[in-house]
Amino acid sequence: MNFKLSLPTEIIFGEGTTNEVAKYTKKFSDNILLVIGKKSAKETGLFDKVTKLLNYENIKYEVLEGIKANPTVDLVRIGIEIIRQKNIDFILAVGGGSVIDTAKAIACGVFYEGDVWDFFVRKAVIKKALPIGVVLTLAAAGSEMNGNAVVSNTETKQKLAISSHLLYPKFSILDPINTLTVPLEHTLYGVVDILSHVFEQYFDKTPQEESILQDRFAESIIKTVIEIAPKLKDDLSNVSYRATIMWCSTMALNGIIGCGKIHDWSSHQIEHAISAVYDNISHGLGLAIVFPAWMRYVIDEIPYKFYNFAKNIWGIKKESIVETALEGIGFLEKFYKDLGIPTKLSEVGITHKDFDIIASKAVEFGAIGSVKKLNKEDVLKILTLCS
Repeated sequence: MNFKLSLPTEIIFGEGTTNEVAKYTKKFSDNILLVIGKKSAKETGLFDKVTKLLNYENIKYEVLEGIKANPTVDLVRIGIEIIRQKNIDFILAVGGGSVIDTAKAIACGVFYEGDVWDFFVRKAVIKKALPIGVVLTLAAAGSEMNGNAVVSNTETKQKLAISSHLLYPKFSILDPINTLTVPLEHTLYGVVDILSHVFEQYFDKTPQEESILQDRFAESIIKTVIEIAPKLKDDLSNVSYRATIMWCSTMALNGIIGCGKIHDWSSHQIEHAISAVYDNISHGLGLAIVFPAWMRYVIDEIPYKFYNFAKNIWGIKKESIVETALEGIGFLEKFYKDLGIPTKLSEVGITHKDFDIIASKAVEFGAIGSVKKLNKEDVLKILTLCS
């Protein structure tokens, strides 16, 4: 097992750390683009707080607002133009994964002469990017400590990803106070997103003896989320619960638990195809529907991994490995249902009529996954399983 690991993002974690945003921003620039969502940052007072701190340090800023869940490339293009016109050299993202991913796409698009969408359709390679900073407001995507970004194109009905070490934020402020106003629904979808990031790295074909520590790290995150999520559901204003889930989110996708492992990511690609066609579907919601079906479809490829999941996470141990593994998947589905999260496409109004286009989009660049290589027919079968 060989790997390289570099985590260049500086994390500033804890209650009240938002107060340090101007100090950290000043290290990089006094002329920035401030990227925010549709309304929550302004409604909660966070926007006013951040801009007041920036003003105190004489940091000039232009604002790009209106970023929504499943962020779109049109606002990325607008952000690029603002930066070029105003000679801006730093981007501060105040929001969740959608806002951060938009900032990352802007950061690399500024230095590219063509259309930024070329990076997403693999026509261009990221060679340079502006530095970005983050004030996180939602525990879910993990984008605050990695080089990944996902953006949608409403014209082509595509939802695609880019990844580059150049897109790691320079700093990320993780203040759990900023997540207190996240409503229940999106808090729970964030929980699913966190678990799904762990699953994509935990369920793989890496020999068990080569990934013992990474698997134990992964199981600790899974068990923590499963323990805290129901408590958080009943007490959304509990800062300690919010802080724990926030740190789980960051640790789930900053590279540590996936060191030297063979990641899969096919469930994410299937979900991206679903929410590209149905852009009202939250990413976490889509993953809650897709993942149990994917698990059942590929269980014969790595039964021992699903056995470990059932035994180590849920305490299940039946006579057969497969029986134990299947019950563990059932427990996960029940966990989602108990939280009030749909686990079937039919529950969110998605029918068989769009399965063909969804499957085609999922595999448009070829077969997906590593546990089992999935072609269009495989994806159609998985969609049927979760219908």
